[in-house]
Amino acid sequence: MRRLRLLTNRHRAPSTNAVLGLLLAFNAGAVNAGGFLVLHMYTSHMTGFASQVADGLVLGNMTLVLNAFGAILAFTVGAASCAVLVNWSRRHRLHSVYALPLLLEAGLMFPFGLAGAITLTWSTPFAVPLTVLLLSFIMGLQNAVASKTSGGSVRTTHMTGNITDLGMELGKSLYWARSRHAPSRVQVQHSRRRMGIAGGLVAMFVLGGITGALGFKHVGFVFVVPLAALLLGLSVPPLLRDLPRARALLDRAHAAAPRETKR
Repeated sequence: MRRLRLLTNRHRAPSTNAVLGLLLAFNAGAVNAGGFLVLHMYTSHMTGFASQVADGLVLGNMTLVLNAFGAILAFTVGAASCAVLVNWSRRHRLHSVYALPLLLEAGLMFPFGLAGAITLTWSTPFAVPLTVLLLSFIMGLQNAVASKTSGGSVRTTHMTGNITDLGMELGKSLYWARSRHAPSRVQVQHSRRRMGIAGGLVAMFVLGGITGALGFKHVGFVFVVPLAALLLGLSVPPLLRDLPRARALLDRAHAAAPRETKR
């Protein structure tokens, strides 16, 4: 329980950022790959959706434009929701600064896992089923959590940045191996830690993708439930620590509320 509390604690450390990032990368890979089997699109791939907007405008295909715009909007709203929750928690000095967004994500994934097939038939103004918008919102929410906890150094829902970091560190290591006898002022040293984190995030995303694809293929939407349970397990410990603080805030708000005057 104490280790789980540390993963989403408001006081961060590089080690907890890395472990939380790996778990979230696994979750993102599973949801993204599973969503592709059902929806035939990757809901964390905002680069692709941005390109789809351009393609749709050039081709005059407004359905493509609406599809992509809806996913981008949902992803953006998810990230914005995370920022609101985090800053509100910081203002009130809660321990669950980063747990609240994960709790919201778990709360959205549970009904999706239990009634996912139904949401596929719910139409939206963006010419895509509600499922696409829901998964895009979840991906934006989760990516913002990882970015907030690590100061932007950990990305969990898209691997472009991680593969770039991995490639740069590999290049530095090769350069250093050839120039290690050069003067220290011209030496370039790679970061094994950064290389390990980037490689680990990519590996966990792929592993999550394999797990999610197998789960959605053989179990169906209900496979999302254990993923939601993982997020719930990460978010509950700091929330329990905040219960006394939450009661105090509620009592204070109740006391500050204007009382009805007797007529």
